[in-house]
Order: sequence, then C-alpha cells, then structure tokens
Amino acid sequence: MARINLLPWREKRRKDLQRQFAVMAVGSAIFSAFVVLYVHIHISGLITVQNNRNTYLKDEIKIVEKDIEEIKNLENDKSNLLARMRIIQKLQSARPEIVHLFYEAAATLPEGVYLNKVARKGELLEIEGVAESNSNVSAYMRTLDESSWLTSPALDVIDSSKKDYAGLAWFTLRVNQTRPKTEDGSAPGGSAGATPVAASNAGAAGAAATKTVMP
Repeated sequence: MARINLLPWREKRRKDLQRQFAVMAVGSAIFSAFVVLYVHIHISGLITVQNNRNTYLKDEIKIVEKDIEEIKNLENDKSNLLARMRIIQKLQSARPEIVHLFYEAAATLPEGVYLNKVARKGELLEIEGVAESNSNVSAYMRTLDESSWLTSPALDVIDSSKKDYAGLAWFTLRVNQTRPKTEDGSAPGGSAGATPVAASNAGAAGAAATKTVMP
C-alpha cells in the first residue's frame, strides 16, 4: 500500500492561515486607527464649534448686560427727573397758598383779637396773639374751624396775667392748613384766574396779620 506524505501540505496550509490572519489583523488595526482618528477629529470639531458658540454667547451676554446697565441708569435718571417734576409742581401749586393764608388770617380775625406772630411749619400754623377776653379767643377758633383753608384749631396756652398785656388774654394756638375741594373733588391748583382775587385782599390781610396790641 502506497503512503502519501501530507506534512508539506499541512505546513503550507498553516502558513496560509497565519498569513491571512496577519493581513486581517493589520487591516483591522488600520481600520480601527482610521475610525479612532475620524472620531477624534469629529469630536474636536464639535468642541471647537461649541467653544465658538460659547464665546459668541459670552460676547452677546456682555452686550446685553451693558444695555441693562444703561437701562438702569436711564430709569434712575427718569426717577430723579420725575421726583424733581413733582417737587416743582408741588411748589407751583403751593405758590398761591400764602396769599390764601393771609386772606384767611384777615377774614377769620374777629373784633377784639390781635395777632402778634404767625409761623408755618409744613401744614401746621402756630399763631400767637392777644384778645380782649377769652370769649374772643373762642370766637376766633370757631371762625378758624369754619374756614375752607384752615381746620382743627387747638389752643395751647391762654394767659391773662402777662404784665405786657394787662387786661388782655395772651394766647397761642395751632391750626392745620387744608385745601378746599373743587367740584370735581380735587384740590385747587392755584389757577391764574383765582390768584388776582386773592391777591387783591393780600394788602388788607397783611395789615390785619401784623396788628400789634395797643397798651
């Protein structure tokens, strides 16, 4: 029986398999390297794009913050201007009030009552004067309470024993200033039409408010 030697064929087959494995391994390594390189480049690109977006957003946020700061400054300027306008309007509306006060001082002053001093502290008037009797002081307080520009008179002191005012009653009282309501329910603003009427009485009111007591 003839014998066939298969060793060379097996050795050749083994080498072919090893060569194929080596080629496949090298190919897989190269392919894996390309995949890793592609993924790295792609991720690096995404990171670069996102960093550019972040930089853009930061720049835009700085611009918006600057605009917000400018808006706050403008709002502060607006508030200051409105406060000044309110003060100016208040002063303008209060200009004729002194005329009305002088007029009321003369209109409410009854016979037998003389004023020495009138001091104004905000909406409060402090009045010092003398009267021929206590009943004259009471009458004066009633006329003050009936006034449309003065209200809530309160007597502080009444003294009939002062040497400088023998036989007279020296008194001090306080009265609050108010503003009469117009037909629409608002306080008068001191229009130009009302000022001349009150001003025509300013001379008489001033004279009455500065009367001194004759000994």
